[in-house]
Amino acid sequence: MSVRFVLLLISLVFAGSVFAQDDDLGNLSANPYDPNSTSNPYGAGNPYNANSINNPYGKYGSEYSNNSVNNPYATDTPKLYDSEGNYRGKLSSNPYDPDSISNPYGTYGNPYSSDSINNPYGAGNPYSADSPTNPYGTGWKIVGQDQDDTLDSYSSDDDDYGSDNVWKVPTYDYSTPDYSAPDYGTQDLYKPYTYGDDTTDIWDTSSDDSDYNWDN
Repeated sequence: MSVRFVLLLISLVFAGSVFAQDDDLGNLSANPYDPNSTSNPYGAGNPYNANSINNPYGKYGSEYSNNSVNNPYATDTPKLYDSEGNYRGKLSSNPYDPDSISNPYGTYGNPYSSDSINNPYGAGNPYSADSPTNPYGTGWKIVGQDQDDTLDSYSSDDDDYGSDNVWKVPTYDYSTPDYSAPDYGTQDLYKPYTYGDDTTDIWDTSSDDSDYNWDN
């Protein structure tokens, strides 16, 4: 068994494990007969399928979802891969996302870029077997983020923004005002003015406490 074959096998297994963690949304294709094609209304293009990009109420088809191909402001849209596993940009209607196929100035949306689906002489060649514009082709694989991989809350305690090394969605609590007072005593840091049972942390400005220290 050659070394090249072993490396190829390992890469295929790795790629399969990565895709297995995400949503398989079918193939972006103009082929209406391929069951994996988004142009097949009875296949991957079924508008009643929860994960279909053609479902206006679904995660990937709603005009309001940040994962949707139909939301011109979405930033976390599905990714495209050709039959050889090459990344082909994001399936997105966002004209400002640098990876969006709708960005006329981006690598994957520029009609003059060889990597663009919009270039009929490049990646969008309708005579190419896996081109999305080929009505008899297989198209490109659409990969969306799995529900289980939804980003957790932001944690300022994690240097890598979480244990899984991905950006976290920031969460805020506006229920309690956050007041701060300077420390003129032994404290090294500002301490918040708090309410509730923790009355010992309230800043004491009484005349008896000449150094304006915290009343502990």
